[in-house]
Amino acid sequence: MTTDKTENTLPVGTPMQPVYLVQANNRKTDDEIDLRELWNALWQGKVTIIAITSVFAIAAVIIALMLPNIYRSEALLAPAEESQGGGLSALAGQFGGLASIAGINLSDGATDPTVVAIETLKSRRFVKTFIDKHKLLVPLMASDGWNESDNTLTIDDDIYNSDTQEWGRDVSPPLQAKPSDMEAYEVFMENILSVSQDKKSSLVRIGVEFYSPTLAKQWVDWLVTDINDYMRAKDLTSANRTIDYLTKQLNSTSIADMQTIFYQLIEEQTKTIMLANVRQDYVLEVIDPAVVPEEEAKPHRILIIVIGALLGATLSIAAVTIFHYKHKL
Repeated sequence: MTTDKTENTLPVGTPMQPVYLVQANNRKTDDEIDLRELWNALWQGKVTIIAITSVFAIAAVIIALMLPNIYRSEALLAPAEESQGGGLSALAGQFGGLASIAGINLSDGATDPTVVAIETLKSRRFVKTFIDKHKLLVPLMASDGWNESDNTLTIDDDIYNSDTQEWGRDVSPPLQAKPSDMEAYEVFMENILSVSQDKKSSLVRIGVEFYSPTLAKQWVDWLVTDINDYMRAKDLTSANRTIDYLTKQLNSTSIADMQTIFYQLIEEQTKTIMLANVRQDYVLEVIDPAVVPEEEAKPHRILIIVIGALLGATLSIAAVTIFHYKHKL
């Protein structure tokens, strides 16, 4: 009985490839086919890609041109010399024990005046006083641009009517037509004011960003003047109050050492008053004053256009690819 057997044999001398090499070659071929197919799909949809990218780029150009210019002016300041730290430190070392008995603290643990000034600049009380003093509520909350030809701000009539001097904002309760102090503070801190201090040099930068370059520079000058005046008035009030207290304590004691302490403390407070009245830059001394900027700091129009074009290109490529494979299925 003869049995026919069919054998799958290769011709003699033909090398056999391992199975994993065959699979890898097939996978590579599939990848090449997929990439070629993807490229063909993108090439066929090039008109769509160019059209969508152009639309996004044009929209980005329009948005960039519509955005108002923002100008930045800043001043560089240095901490002024402390008025009384050295004297009080010497008194603390010499008469600290006796002074504590009389209820007077001579320890040199006072906060750095520069740090106090910076935090005061950021405080709600100071910002509110600054806005009210210089009548900045309307330009801060109702302006939307600047006319370079006549150096004036443009006011949004829907927010504030310059003729009737009335606020017309359409807001929901509890907000009112006239912006509150809290609203003005938030806008001022988020969009207008920037304060920073270099940790190594202790130099302080106060910057203002606004539609008008002239007002940006003026507001920086006002901020520097007002913070120095504020800190001066604060120290003068404290020194006068301290002198009144020390004078009463001096008149009520007959201990010679205590009288010596009181006399020297009164002398230190008197020095503080003298320096406060003489020194113009009381806490922060101007190193580089603010100037009127000639070029805008914002917006970055080229960056906006590039991002718009890239976004359009990405979305159009994704849309063409998805449409191709969805139609293929």
